[in-house]
Amino acid sequence: CPKGTPISPGRSIIKKLPEHCRIFFLLNINKGERNMEKKKLCLIGCGNIGGYHLGHFMQYGDLIEMVGFCDLVHKRAEEFAKKAGQGRTYWDFREMYDKEQPDMVFICLPPTVHGEIEKETIKRGIHFFVEKPVALHMEIAKEIRDLAAQRRLITASGFQCRYSNLVEPNRTFIRENEVPYICCNRFGGIPSAEWWSDKAKSGGQLVEQTVHQCDLLRYFCGEVDSVCSMGGRGFVRGEVGYDTDDLSVTIVRFKNGTMATIGTGCYVKNGNAFDSKITFSARDKRADLRILSTLDIYGEQPFAATEQSGFVVSGDGGVAAAGDGKVRYTQEGDAGLICDRTFIEAVISGDQSMIRSSYADAVKTLAFVLACNLSMELGGAPVRPDAL
Repeated sequence: CPKGTPISPGRSIIKKLPEHCRIFFLLNINKGERNMEKKKLCLIGCGNIGGYHLGHFMQYGDLIEMVGFCDLVHKRAEEFAKKAGQGRTYWDFREMYDKEQPDMVFICLPPTVHGEIEKETIKRGIHFFVEKPVALHMEIAKEIRDLAAQRRLITASGFQCRYSNLVEPNRTFIRENEVPYICCNRFGGIPSAEWWSDKAKSGGQLVEQTVHQCDLLRYFCGEVDSVCSMGGRGFVRGEVGYDTDDLSVTIVRFKNGTMATIGTGCYVKNGNAFDSKITFSARDKRADLRILSTLDIYGEQPFAATEQSGFVVSGDGGVAAAGDGKVRYTQEGDAGLICDRTFIEAVISGDQSMIRSSYADAVKTLAFVLACNLSMELGGAPVRPDAL
């Protein structure tokens, strides 16, 4: 908004703002002007990722009441309720729905568990947020997508990287420069979750972790035409119950003609093994994105909203020109905090236009990564995500 204007615009005005300004206003609307009944929220899955979301919920006291926590390990649900200072605990999600009658639910479960819970949630008309990956099979994901659409429910998925303040300058770089090639890499170790090391339960690293990078590539470049993937094993040794790919390499052709390679592996011991980032290569410049950390642009002036453009934004991402000709943007705040609150705001208002990753959109990212897995099974043969 013009400098000096009070931050109390109506939602119709917010929707007219540039995308990089919308979330700022969403989180800074004068809370004193809110006159609404708090919405009831339930959480299913009180593990590590559930705890990540709980930390966000505890900052939304003006919007929600946490009424129920559900987990098969009842002690974990009790710990969440104690930390939240509110809410009852359950091991049966149906009983929780019956007693609490929630307006919305966050479903934070291992990949193999998706299906029955979402269908029951839709049947009851409850708006829902599902952590990624939303399923391991396209048939289940498509059915849930279609049922939710029939009920006109507000949905979202856990692709919080789309809400990073690094996204807008990155999208601007791609929009203003022809990017023929993208090099994407994500390397790390083996997570502690027991199910993760079994590809049949997790989908493998590409589906369970590197799906974030794949989702951003879709967000930046549009839909995928085809993929060719190959996996490798034998580099991880001595891990009990380990049955997944140690690494994989994928060639991607986007429908707009852009080509990309995606390398991912869980064999490394520390950060010295690989510099995980996404490089967007234009003819005379490039952008290096380290997700939720930094965006370095070489050969270009910084992207920033200025008074001359009619907008001022609190926190411009720490833009600075470095001595080597590099412009750096730095991550500000917790993108997941904005991701969760955007969904909650959408449920309250009935307007889901600010949600950057709906369930239906997440199904497209699922098709992308499952196409990569299928290509691995076929020895690297091309697979089209649209065909799944």
